Amino acid sequence: MRATMARNMNSSKKDLSPEQREELLRALKARFETNMNRHKGLEWAQVQAKLEANAERLWSLNEMERTGGEPDVIGRDNKTGEYIFCDCSAESPKGRRSICYDREALHSRKEHKPEDNALDMAAAMGIELLTEEQYRELQKVGKFDAKTSSWVKTPSDIRKLGGALFCDRRYDTVFVYHNGAESYYAARAFRGLLRV
Repeated sequence: MRATMARNMNSSKKDLSPEQREELLRALKARFETNMNRHKGLEWAQVQAKLEANAERLWSLNEMERTGGEPDVIGRDNKTGEYIFCDCSAESPKGRRSICYDREALHSRKEHKPEDNALDMAAAMGIELLTEEQYRELQKVGKFDAKTSSWVKTPSDIRKLGGALFCDRRYDTVFVYHNGAESYYAARAFRGLLRV
């Protein structure tokens, strides 16, 4: 619970210092330029202008970066004009592993509780868990989770029965599986999505 308390204290101030902002923008620009296959036809200057106009979204991207997500632009919503950022680390983000699916699952464990859960962490970071469909779309711009796995947003009818879904990539194929929502593993985290 220490991680949750520390995160809650940090999340009350969703602002970055000028130095943090510059460091993050440098990292995002370098990743954007190195991985143009993820966002063909998009220009960094326009992405940066949107980011600079939205400090809270920049803070969320910093949280994605801080926890090992390596966020990058993977597209643009033609209806809203928003840029879509997603965790693009090769494996599930290290700073979000060994967590169960949601708060209900966390409270249901009698012993050996993980420190946190995916839904609360995502909410505190200001991002969304990927759906299975979004996870499959992400896999079209790269190869992710060849050794790890990531929780994905679980339909309520599955969750009501105690289950939760996760995905990975094996044998050059994306698989979706199920586990008890209270389970957690050292190689499972979650990938987030943020619209800016």
